[in-house]
Amino acid sequence: MKKPLLMIVGAIAVLAAAAFLYPNAPSGNAAPPGKDAKHGEKGHDEGHGAEGVVEMTDAKVAAAGIEIVTAAPATLHDSIILNGILQPNQEALVQVTPRFPGVVREIKKRIGDSVEKGELLAKIESNQSLSVYEMRAPFSGTVIDRQISLGEYASEQKPAFVVADISTVWVDLSVYRRDLPRVRLGDAILIDVGDGGDPIKAELSYVSPVGSADTQSALVRAVVANDGMRLRTGLFVSARLILSAKQVPVAVKGSALQTVENRNVVFVRSGEKFEARDVEIGSRDSENIEIVFGVMDGDKYAARNSFVVKAELGKGEASHDH
Repeated sequence: MKKPLLMIVGAIAVLAAAAFLYPNAPSGNAAPPGKDAKHGEKGHDEGHGAEGVVEMTDAKVAAAGIEIVTAAPATLHDSIILNGILQPNQEALVQVTPRFPGVVREIKKRIGDSVEKGELLAKIESNQSLSVYEMRAPFSGTVIDRQISLGEYASEQKPAFVVADISTVWVDLSVYRRDLPRVRLGDAILIDVGDGGDPIKAELSYVSPVGSADTQSALVRAVVANDGMRLRTGLFVSARLILSAKQVPVAVKGSALQTVENRNVVFVRSGEKFEARDVEIGSRDSENIEIVFGVMDGDKYAARNSFVVKAELGKGEASHDH
């Protein structure tokens, strides 16, 4: 009986000492200091929304330049970029040469002037007969070159004027040898004139059977209507040659795709909130990305400047960590 009694007395002594040393110690299921039973760290969720959600007012979205676009079906294009130059349509161009050598006595037209068929271009005094004869436009068009000056000697060996119908122009493009097997007559191209306007749609009408030894490329050509005289011969252009097209049920702009913790996400807009949606992507082209899963047709999302939303999400996660 003495031994159990001694054990009980010892336990009471230990409890009494603990109470003396730690008078404010919690008891039962109370959380440790600095914690609460529901959230762990105090204030962990204060001031923040659900995980992966960023709240931004419409005014803040506009100020950040974030573009809101609606997900929709799209056509994805497999394409290559070609560079080239605008040329006069050689099938609608005439070099006007003197019939007889002589001295230029009068000039009526300059480069850039429009002419009608039969309109006077210049007068030449023949060296043989000393009589003056006229040079007239063979058809209606525009004077794109002139090689004579008043009082100089004009020879039948050199064109005096070049008259062209510039209502159509040639778009001559270079295709490198590695891409030549993929190019066919009738292929669609989108021509970027470089003036800030919309691309011009056209089709290839010629593929050269020979290549250039200097550039290791071959010439392809499209004949394009020069609406509004937008196309100026001699200027460089680029064009996107469309090799194939694929219809997809849902696509977003390439600028919408962001990476968060090694996951592909798109920020979907609902009210004044963006939700980071995990997405599965499929095919893509230079502009759009197919969305296999994660975004639906009709969802609104952040496209241009979507990285701003990602930065805001990062700020929220950092405040959670503290």
